[in-house]
Amino acid sequence: MVATAPNRDGRAASDDERPLVLVSNRGPIEHYFDEAGEIKTRKAGGGVAVALAAATRTRRVSWIAGACSAADRSIAQSFKTLPWGSDGSLRLVSVPEVAARPYYNSFCNPILWFIQHSLGRELRSRGLDREVRESWLNGYVPVNRLFADAVISEIDRYGTRARVMLHDYHLYLAPHLIRRARPAALLQQFIHIPWPEPSLWSALPDWVVREICRGLLANDSLAFQTDESAKNFVATCEAYLAGDLRAAETQMRMTYEGRNIHVWSNPISIDLAELDALSESREVEQSRPAIAALASEKTIVRVDRLDPSKNVLRGFEAFDLLLRRRLDLQEHVKFLAFLVPSREGIPEYDRYAERVFALVDSINRRFGTPKWSPITVFHEQNRPQAMAGLALYDVLLVNSVADGMNLVSKEGPMVNERDGVVCLSRTAGSYEQLRNSVVTVDPLDVQKTSRALEMALELPPQVRKTMAAMNRSAIESHQLTDWLRHLLQDIELTAWRGERQLVSV
Repeated sequence: MVATAPNRDGRAASDDERPLVLVSNRGPIEHYFDEAGEIKTRKAGGGVAVALAAATRTRRVSWIAGACSAADRSIAQSFKTLPWGSDGSLRLVSVPEVAARPYYNSFCNPILWFIQHSLGRELRSRGLDREVRESWLNGYVPVNRLFADAVISEIDRYGTRARVMLHDYHLYLAPHLIRRARPAALLQQFIHIPWPEPSLWSALPDWVVREICRGLLANDSLAFQTDESAKNFVATCEAYLAGDLRAAETQMRMTYEGRNIHVWSNPISIDLAELDALSESREVEQSRPAIAALASEKTIVRVDRLDPSKNVLRGFEAFDLLLRRRLDLQEHVKFLAFLVPSREGIPEYDRYAERVFALVDSINRRFGTPKWSPITVFHEQNRPQAMAGLALYDVLLVNSVADGMNLVSKEGPMVNERDGVVCLSRTAGSYEQLRNSVVTVDPLDVQKTSRALEMALELPPQVRKTMAAMNRSAIESHQLTDWLRHLLQDIELTAWRGERQLVSV
């Protein structure tokens, strides 16, 4: 049973009538200046924003997001809120440049991102203590405070009826700041990226890890992509906050500062209706001929941001080994890579991109002929073009070092037209759901990745057909609407438990 609260005319408010305060670093739209200097809008990139936009179709939502562009900041300074969705609003949080750079370019990316994607070893060599302290105090803390203040304003506007749903690693401190100001607030947070085992957090000073754990434990409900990430979070809290909390791992409930926190997993998925519409769109149809002309008898595809965690470099190294070992595949297999520019201007990302393109050039020079180039790279943000590529893969390579979920591994099987096989990293969150219908990839072993590509290319047609059907069935069984419904149900169940405790007292 879900507890209900009376609305303004005295009736019991349904779940859909309760205002939902969504909080994320990136919002559903971004503003930009056109050539004439006028402010225009377009859909924002980023998987989190795309996924959350589904919530605004049927529910009243107050969305709080960061002002990411110069035009965003201009809008944020001119308007307190903008209309959005179904009778909802969008509030852009303007972050001063002096805080934005240490917040986003230093602490969030790469420090938090690298640690949570098991890449912390790459950070240790440069001596993190001073950089962490400065980016934490001058960036992460003040920006989280700005977001918390915006949430507190929304809570004051709606009262106890409001449900607050925060998202991802940019906002680990905000729940504590909100809780301190509004103790009765109902808070939920979903972590989109992996949560690693406690030992990997040792790349950060202990005091920072403790603050992160305390911040997240201020939520009533804390959801992760996988059971493994949820258990790793519990273990991290036990390691860094020993004596301050109680955890019952069988029920995934923790008690901290006299409050109960539900720690659970709820894998995000794709919006099949949106994906179908995009696949049938004019933009995708226009991209198909050019992409098809680049394909070969056997075509390997990958669609990724150009990010070290996506492991693009090792993927190309594995393809290089395959061409060296299997001379008969030369001129008969093609690798199409759709790589989205990512966090350009951050040194770690720029250096990684340089290494990737240097390797691609080397492979194409070594094996290429006048009629055949082994690898074609599309380096741009062009989703319709990538969808056209996913439709024709024989093998889809997803060899990420670590992934919260990886939605490409779910989009691919739903749009592919060739019974393509997915080579999927065992450390991608989607592996828990798709493991029985993919070829498993060890992301750190180039030799094994090369063998996985070879196996996938040579699977018999009937096996390929069966695996493709199993993938589609698994994906259809838990869609984006299910993910969102489970989050909202957990918020209401948490509210009901809280009201029961008040009544019993």
